[in-house]
Amino acid sequence: MHLDHSHHAPAVGADAHRPDGTRRALRIGLGGPVGSGKTATVAALCRQLRQELSLAVVTNDIYTREDAEFLLREAVLPPERITAVETGACPHTAIRDDISANLEAVEDLEDAVGPLDLILVESGGDNLTATFSKGLVDAQVFVIDVAGGDDIPRKGGPGVTTADLLVVNKTDLAPYVGSDLARMAADAKAQRAELPVVFQSLRGETGVADVAAWVRERLAAWTA
Repeated sequence: MHLDHSHHAPAVGADAHRPDGTRRALRIGLGGPVGSGKTATVAALCRQLRQELSLAVVTNDIYTREDAEFLLREAVLPPERITAVETGACPHTAIRDDISANLEAVEDLEDAVGPLDLILVESGGDNLTATFSKGLVDAQVFVIDVAGGDDIPRKGGPGVTTADLLVVNKTDLAPYVGSDLARMAADAKAQRAELPVVFQSLRGETGVADVAAWVRERLAAWTA
C-alpha cells in the first residue's frame, strides 16, 4: 500500500445540494479495464461501510445488468439500494459524455431510499482513457490489476494519471504473472506525483480497508 494522506483534497464536483436544499450524497466513481476487479471492490466496500453509512450503488454494463446482479446475489446491500444502467455504447460515453442515464439513476436512488451518505457509480470495463464527468461524480477511483501487466502505470492515460485514487488490485497474483510491484509503485509515483495509490488484494488480511479509509476521508471532507 502506498497512500499519502497528507495530500488529501476536498471532494469537488456538481452542486452539493439537492433541489430541496438538503445535502446530497457524495458520489464516487470507479472505473478501470475489464476484469480489473471493480465490482469485487465495490462489493467489498459495501460490506465494509454498510454498518456505518447509508449508501447505494449504480452499475454500468453495455448490454446486460451483470454487475448489479452479482451484487444482488452477494447481498452486499438491500436490493432497493442497487440499480443498473445499460449503456448500449462505449462505457466512457455514459460516465463522461452523456451522463443523463447515470445522473437519473443516482437521483432516483436518493429519492427512493435517501437520505444517503454515499453513492458508488461503477463504470463498465473500459480502457486507460476512461474518466468520469465532474457533473456525475465528486471523486474518481481507477482500478487496474497486476495480471494486466506491470507496465500499465508507466503507460499512463487519464485514468491512471488523474484519478483521485489509483488502486493496483490483485497483488496476490504478482508472483504468478511475473509482475514487479516495486516497479509498478515507482511508475505510478512518476505518473501521479502526490496523488495516492493503494496496492490491494481482496484475498489478503486487510482487503479493501485502505480504500475504505480513503472513502471515509472523502466523505469527511464532503460533509465538513
